[in-house]
Amino acid sequence: MAKRLIPLFNRVLVEKIVPPSKTSAGILLPEKTTKLNSGKVVAVGPGARDRDGKLIPVSVKEGDTVLLPEYGGTEVKLGEKEYHLYRDDDILGTLCD
Repeated sequence: MAKRLIPLFNRVLVEKIVPPSKTSAGILLPEKTTKLNSGKVVAVGPGARDRDGKLIPVSVKEGDTVLLPEYGGTEVKLGEKEYHLYRDDDILGTLCD
């Protein structure tokens, strides 16, 4: 049975991207060069409400590649996969190609 998590409020579910530790030619890369803390947005909540009750939408969407803080987020395990849950305002930015 496959489970799906839909975040509440301004939460964002992210699957971290694990950078390769080797090049295609088999050269081992130093750990420092593979340290970019990024992830792919899997699901987003509807957003938070302000004092007047107006909905403030989440600033990222499913499929975005985002830059994550070094620490923080809540680890969530669904089946065999591991995800992290962040607040929208904890995400540092969106990575573009």
